[in-house]
Amino acid sequence: MTVTAVRFEHHDVPLGIGTGTPRLSWQVRTDDPDWAQTAYEVELNGSTTVRVESADQVLVPWPFEPLPSRTRATVRVRVGDEWSEPATVETGLLRPEDWSARFISPRTIGGIGQRAPILTRRVELRPGIVSARLYATAHGVYTASINGSRVGDEVLAPGWTSYAHRLRYQTHDVTSLLREGTNDLEFLLGNGWFRGRLTWSGRRALYGDRLALLAQLEVTYADGTTEVIGTDERWSATESRITSDDLYDGQHTDLTLTESEADDVEVVDADLGRLVAPEGPPVRVTEVVPAVRVWASPSGKTLVDFGQNVVGWVRLRVRDAREVTVRHAEVLEDGELGVRPLRSAKATDTYVLSGDAETVLEPSLTFHGFRYAEVSGVDDLRAADLEAVVVHSDLRRTGWFSCSDPDLEKFHENVVWGMRGNFLDVPTDCPQRDERLGWTGDIQVFSPTASFLYDCAGFLRSWLADLAADQRPDGAVPFVIPDVLPGDSPTATAWGDAAVIVPWVLYQRFGDAEVLARQFDSMRGWVDKIASLTTDGVWAGGFQFGDWLDPTAPPDDPFAAKADSDVVATAYLVRSAEIVAAAAEVLGRDGSKYRTLSEETRAAFVREYVTGSGRVLSDAPTVYAQAIEWALLPTEEQRAVAGRRLADLVRTNGFRIATGFVGTPLITDALTTAGYPELAYRLLLERGCPSWLYPVTMGATTIWERWDSMLPDGSINPGEMTSFNHYALGAVADWMHRTVAGLAPAAPGYRSMVVRPLPDAALTHASARHETPFGAASVAWRRADGQLTLDVVVPPGTRAEVHVPGGPVTEVRHGTHSWTVDDPCLSQPHVRTIRELIGSPKWAEAVSLLVEHGLAEDAVDAAHRAGRYLDRPAPELADFLAMKTLDDGSVARQALEKLLE
Repeated sequence: MTVTAVRFEHHDVPLGIGTGTPRLSWQVRTDDPDWAQTAYEVELNGSTTVRVESADQVLVPWPFEPLPSRTRATVRVRVGDEWSEPATVETGLLRPEDWSARFISPRTIGGIGQRAPILTRRVELRPGIVSARLYATAHGVYTASINGSRVGDEVLAPGWTSYAHRLRYQTHDVTSLLREGTNDLEFLLGNGWFRGRLTWSGRRALYGDRLALLAQLEVTYADGTTEVIGTDERWSATESRITSDDLYDGQHTDLTLTESEADDVEVVDADLGRLVAPEGPPVRVTEVVPAVRVWASPSGKTLVDFGQNVVGWVRLRVRDAREVTVRHAEVLEDGELGVRPLRSAKATDTYVLSGDAETVLEPSLTFHGFRYAEVSGVDDLRAADLEAVVVHSDLRRTGWFSCSDPDLEKFHENVVWGMRGNFLDVPTDCPQRDERLGWTGDIQVFSPTASFLYDCAGFLRSWLADLAADQRPDGAVPFVIPDVLPGDSPTATAWGDAAVIVPWVLYQRFGDAEVLARQFDSMRGWVDKIASLTTDGVWAGGFQFGDWLDPTAPPDDPFAAKADSDVVATAYLVRSAEIVAAAAEVLGRDGSKYRTLSEETRAAFVREYVTGSGRVLSDAPTVYAQAIEWALLPTEEQRAVAGRRLADLVRTNGFRIATGFVGTPLITDALTTAGYPELAYRLLLERGCPSWLYPVTMGATTIWERWDSMLPDGSINPGEMTSFNHYALGAVADWMHRTVAGLAPAAPGYRSMVVRPLPDAALTHASARHETPFGAASVAWRRADGQLTLDVVVPPGTRAEVHVPGGPVTEVRHGTHSWTVDDPCLSQPHVRTIRELIGSPKWAEAVSLLVEHGLAEDAVDAAHRAGRYLDRPAPELADFLAMKTLDDGSVARQALEKLLE
């Protein structure tokens, strides 16, 4: 047995953490099937040891006195007779008083519209340097260097938070960069989110009009003394060669410029109480993607394809160039760069050069969302001269999925790339146009998928802290976090519910109860606010996004969903009140108020919106999915009718998707819960437009904002909002992990799991692997030779309830387990009715037959027109379709009868 992977909070690199009492986690590796942890010991700095009688090993309390600021501590964990390897943690500056530095800003240069400033200080250091730490942050973004060497590998630090309430600082170990004698400290400042353009309104400088730097270098010598060099009036400023920089518009660099004369700096007033240490990893360069093709467009422009829609920038090598321009876009239209979806964002980087030797060009104060680039000013450009530099928050990958369908695997890969591009310090909606905001609705629906694919606990904890900071005093939750949109009391269902649902997801997936404690006032504040808006128990009227981007909504009216917004809103109130009650129970608080609210709202939902038989107002897939998944229907008969109606809506729409942002994460789960998993599969695997796989057939490499962001003819959707990198509609990947592969948490942090794969004849194999807080768990099933084999890996410290398809239900402990049973997908039910025909393995052949006889245009037409005859015998479908043209359907009916024999 070995104890491994000792972690502090959610940090992979615990340097400069923001708490003196970091919670501890570890994993155990053992081949002993009977092993169970009953106690653990924690050793601090090789001297003090504390023993705790507990089976817990994830986010356990710090058992020692709190660590002061600037303290480095080494910890070992023992379980049984085995000690872990030492793990080191270091605290940052935990109190405002720890800062002697002050924010400084150039006195006359570096203003809006001026060149990006560089702030510098030359310092003399004594011999005997033992260690050195640089603590830094900025109003704007910064890149630091010491003696000409880059400090750290962060990009766009300090990132984006609710600057009025929270400003992150970074801690850097710069020991190796310093030397005895003269040392030059240099910081390049850019506009970033602080002073650059934000939102489509064109507004700049939402947080302030002056860039500023806060930096504190602390050098420790061999004699035990410490020297502190902080930002103050002794620093100076010069102008860089970056003439303009903006996240939306790009960066412009003139390499022919000389440095300006030094400018004085002045101390600017700023609240140091806002400073917080990071909870998750920074934005970094995580990959470099080479160009795959360079060619001339119909208009003669030089275009580059990187083969993947990415977020970052273009790095290119040029020779003898004088003016180089790089424009970016996600797609092509009519053979040219498709820039209309960017709206007002210029997404253009330019360079002025002397035209001499070979030069490598790339920006550092911007980012773009793109697959394609247009390059001008470079002769004989070659693919080998270009690469796309990929940047995003450097989260640790924790989840993988595989199956026998290449398009479905590609879809899942697109989900991963969509998350990578949009998890850039905050969970944004899109990374390319004049928006790139932390929309609450998007992450609310996507957080379960995100929590499987990556360790995003620290990342989302930080974002939730901003949500609580920006939340209105009355509990209203802004539509975007950090909040940069106007509005005194923003309330929109599904969007504001992120305040409740995202903390609950983090608790369920990572076992982090502390996030519930920290966010509890925010959670109940939102629910209290919405409860105050109800009339007769339901939330009716007022502004709503609703089931945003329902595929039937016109391009210019994304609000126009089939699902009634009042039904959707009231359902969410039930769900969020229920979660707050459950969170209160976890925290040992009284949640009876919210349990009662949930029950009363559920009753009002049924009274106002549900018929006695179980039909739900607006008769849309989304409202049925909500009613089924959130247990809104009180009787078994109503639940059965709602499930049957949902299934019929899916069938008669020809398995084309009919849900927007709200319904999409629920629809496959609801079909499964209602007893129609085969229809969920059929919906998932549809390739016509709109569907999840349609973009894959169109060459997509990320998830699109709209189901038809690109139309079947290759043109861009005419709507004003058309992004080709939007993760929300990829939320179905969570169902793929839990139900297709069969790996799901059953207790917080995967302390126990449910393995319940539901294989389908459409796939011959599927698998999922997840790095849980306890270690790697995996499920894989394969169908071959009339049998199904199920392999399950359960990490030590956990257990799993395994539902073998067509076989027994078994509870297992850690280890590797395998079962082989008869393939449950071989037997196909006999088709009797039109309902059973639609979506059955015979359906495609039946549609071909009907089209051949001129009775239907395609599968969607046939399914839609069959909707009124679902209970009739299947061969009669030909007769009913023939009624429209007054033709004789007997020949087609006979062909159907033969097909279905």
